[in-house]
Amino acid sequence: MNLNFKIKTLVLICLIFLGVFSQYYSQTSNKEGFKTGADRPELYLPLLKNKTIGIVTNQTGLLQDKTHLVDFLVKNNIKIKTIFAPEHGFRGNADAGEKVKNGVDIKTGIPIVSLYGPNKKPKPEQLKGIDIVVFDIQDVGVRFYTYISTLTYLMEAGAENNVEIMVLDRPNPHDGYIDGPVLKKKWESFVGMHEVPVVYGLTIGEYGKMVNGEKWLKNGVHAKYTLIEMQNYHKKQRYSILDKPSPNLPNDQSINLYPSLCFFEGTQVSVGRGTDIPFQVYGSPWTKDLPYQFTPKPNFGAKDPFLNGKLCYGENLSDYSKDLREINLEWLLKAYKNYKNPQQDFFLKNLFFDTLAGSDELRKQIISGKSEKEIKSSWKSNLEKFSKIRSKYIIYQD
Repeated sequence: MNLNFKIKTLVLICLIFLGVFSQYYSQTSNKEGFKTGADRPELYLPLLKNKTIGIVTNQTGLLQDKTHLVDFLVKNNIKIKTIFAPEHGFRGNADAGEKVKNGVDIKTGIPIVSLYGPNKKPKPEQLKGIDIVVFDIQDVGVRFYTYISTLTYLMEAGAENNVEIMVLDRPNPHDGYIDGPVLKKKWESFVGMHEVPVVYGLTIGEYGKMVNGEKWLKNGVHAKYTLIEMQNYHKKQRYSILDKPSPNLPNDQSINLYPSLCFFEGTQVSVGRGTDIPFQVYGSPWTKDLPYQFTPKPNFGAKDPFLNGKLCYGENLSDYSKDLREINLEWLLKAYKNYKNPQQDFFLKNLFFDTLAGSDELRKQIISGKSEKEIKSSWKSNLEKFSKIRSKYIIYQD
């Protein structure tokens, strides 16, 4: 009797473990038959053969076996003239906003040209002699993450200089839903070039098709655009990311929280740059009623973090268990209500908050005491309009 009970208990534990493992595996590992664009060389190598190419990529441009795309192309005798580096650099180790320098890739000897800072758009002389520019970067599907802006400028330069653009598509960690305020044209910038919501629910390859199709390139030019689609990708499933997309988005949790917490970058509140859990915590010296304490200090991802060396009070969200399929304004509103500093306004003087939000409406709603429900209700009409545009460019099903 006792032995049977033990056997049954052991079997039950095994089944529970297998169920949990299966659920974890389905969330974090590649689904059966799934491939990124980079892992479908049979589609793109024939198109690159005997061509001179440029490549826009960084540390995330990996095949499933962790081979970097640049190394793979060189091995397959594809002639790469130039590597173009986006924000954070080719190896992905530059701080947000830090100037990325031109140089040479030590491993291959290929020249590197920065597409961040004053040279966001490839110049005609930088594209001279190039037939195709391949774009392969892991994006995170959020409007103010600058890789979609880099793609836009690349497409514009390609259209103006008769250079084809080829995008190797990758998963969007925030795919399958749209949310947030839609940017208004007056607030266009490198952290928001188009009238889209904060979360727009398209892969970077689909987004490029939308930019082309809606004639959002300068002077309505149209790029020659080739998309290498993913295989067996579904928009509402979540897929593993082979390398962190930038220094301060080190894991799935920071990416999950990023659309909700990035608004703090326009305030006197830290999002944990200079800690081990960036974009998983928020706080400031002037929100003392909040329970968690941390002190930003220089580290690999932040050489001089905001509020460097100052004790901050806030919340630790690193154990937040919900897979967010919407923007959570609770933390932003809570920080605003708890902020007590007569010397400085909650929002930065340069109103970078408005640039991130895409207009001044969200800031004014917060100041006036609007609830999260009221704020989100005000987004509804513009989200519905964008949804109709988005639907024209969806390639992958839910």
